Amino acid sequence: MAMKFFKKLPDPEVLKQEIPMSAALSALKKERDKEIRDVFTGVSDKFIVIIGPCSADREDAVCEYVSRLAKVNEKTKDRLLIIPRIYTNKPRTTGEGYKGMLHQPDPNKDPDLYAGIASIRKMHIDAIDVSGLTCADEMLYPENRSYLDDVLSYEAIGARSVEDQQHRLTASGMDIPIGMKNPTSGDFGVMLNSVVAAQSSHEFIYRGYSVNTTGNDLAHVILRGGVNKYGICIPNYHYEDLERLYEQYMAKNLKNPAAIIDANHSNSNKKFKEQIRITSEVLHSRRYNSDFHKLVKGVMIESYLEEGNQKICSDMVYGKSITDPCLGWDDTEKLLYKIAEEC
Repeated sequence: MAMKFFKKLPDPEVLKQEIPMSAALSALKKERDKEIRDVFTGVSDKFIVIIGPCSADREDAVCEYVSRLAKVNEKTKDRLLIIPRIYTNKPRTTGEGYKGMLHQPDPNKDPDLYAGIASIRKMHIDAIDVSGLTCADEMLYPENRSYLDDVLSYEAIGARSVEDQQHRLTASGMDIPIGMKNPTSGDFGVMLNSVVAAQSSHEFIYRGYSVNTTGNDLAHVILRGGVNKYGICIPNYHYEDLERLYEQYMAKNLKNPAAIIDANHSNSNKKFKEQIRITSEVLHSRRYNSDFHKLVKGVMIESYLEEGNQKICSDMVYGKSITDPCLGWDDTEKLLYKIAEEC
């Protein structure tokens, strides 16, 4: 048999009892969820910034990073809504390489998903505790979101997962915003169909149960650029791309039309410093066109304590990405204040 079952993972309710959210943090999350909902429904005009490392690799560095974000948030909270990006699952195009803390709580040790599930829940809760900011993660494995569904305030479905039926249907049962990225091809139709599915009600199999959902009215799109048949990155954050998106979005007659612009990945061709310029261009387009001002709710930025990235080794630099390169803290802080001034 090619697949071996060697360790049963804990039931989500058991893990929640072992690593609980305090009443105070649960109340804080409720307030944050409402604040975020108000942006997506148009009640609030704050600009969302989903920002953090490409992949969270160690709790101490992540918690220091979000603590710094909290200080900036305090100074910009009248204009911005900062959501720390704490991504604990890392999709890999070929299946090779570091897959995130869920797989390897310690990047220098062998995979241990049992320990990984506990470590990512603890890290998310500790991050909220030290910063007062609830966070975002990627839904790489739909059946695993039950371990974090009481903790997260935002989730994203990646370019390689957005066409998957289980991802779309699971998103329809969530009560927080879920961003559907365009696929790696850049196809807007696939992305918007995913939003249609997520906003609709469904009955399906989830974690061994027959379940039904009411639909998620906060499902929306994330533009992350695409790659053509020659492997060349094709960005989709320019004015004409937003124009095309707006026309197609309106034709679908969806609830709460909204877009987040991912400033990295195929939009920047992973040239991480380009995120600064791309964000500025998005803000300019948003100021110029009132339809875009309503549609574009925020940006997604990859940033960490130290700029660039590094390979996994025995003497890694603290707070430096071990996956895609990120902006460093100095550029991050300046960029956040700039966004607050221009949005």
